[in-house]
Formats: sequence, C-alpha cells, structure tokens
Amino acid sequence: MHMDEFLSEFKKTIEDGKQRLLLMTDADARVGPPNRWTAKQIIGHLIDSAANNHQRFVRAQFKEDLVFPGYEQDAWVEVQKYNEEPWPDLINLWATYNLHLAHVIASMTENALTRTRNEHNLDQIAWNPVSKNSPTTLDYFVRDYVNHLRHHLNQIFGP
Repeated sequence: MHMDEFLSEFKKTIEDGKQRLLLMTDADARVGPPNRWTAKQIIGHLIDSAANNHQRFVRAQFKEDLVFPGYEQDAWVEVQKYNEEPWPDLINLWATYNLHLAHVIASMTENALTRTRNEHNLDQIAWNPVSKNSPTTLDYFVRDYVNHLRHHLNQIFGP
C-alpha cells in the first residue's frame, strides 16, 4: 500500500476509533476481563506507545540504525493510573497524539522510510518482530506501529 493511502487509512482509524470510544461510558471503560487491561488502560498503553514511538520515529530519520530503548509497558500503565483519568481526556490525548504521528510520518523523506537498516532491535520492540539477522526499514516499523494500534482497538471493540 502506498504511503498516502496508508496515512489516509491511519487517520480514518483514529477518527473512527475516537467516535466509537466516545460512545463508551467512563464506568464501562474502567472495567475489563480478569487479569486483562480495561479499555482505559488499553488507551493509556496506546498513549505510552505513541510517546515512545514518537521519539523513535524522529530519531530514526537522522541515524543509521533502528536501535531504540524499550519500555516496561505494564509498569507504565500501572504507575500512571489510567483508570482514574477522565475517559474523554484519555481519548482526546490518544487521538491528538496519533494525528501528530501521522503528520510526522507524512513528513518523512522517502529515503528515511525505505533505507535498509541492518542494525536494529525490532526483534525486541516491534509488535511483529523482525529477525535480528534480517534487514528492515523505518517504513516497516511505522506500519507495525499502526498494526499494533489496530490490534488494541480490536481488543476494545471486538473483531
């Protein structure tokens, strides 16, 4: 899929997701299956993912590798107490941050996106890992981020 079409679909995912999320009550968003994240915690995790991947996407444009620090996702969700935040505030932050990421991605040069990177740690930090011995691109990582986001929205909404 060409990048323009990908970005259009990404923005549509954000806008549609925002509208659907706003239909949920705060009380419903605070309850989840046993030993699983609630909708509030999933959106909080997606905010954390946006924050971590924002800096990765920016840095990747002026470095030769795709090696980035990871983060303890469960600990991030736990210490930020997303269940205690107002639901509309979480939704708006998630949507706005991701629209900014769409802008960041749209601003990337073709070379930054498609340049092959032999050194990476996408075997550790990507949602769909890339073998340590396989070269990859920023384009792959960007698309992987959006697939991760859609996966978590599907957890909230169902397939």
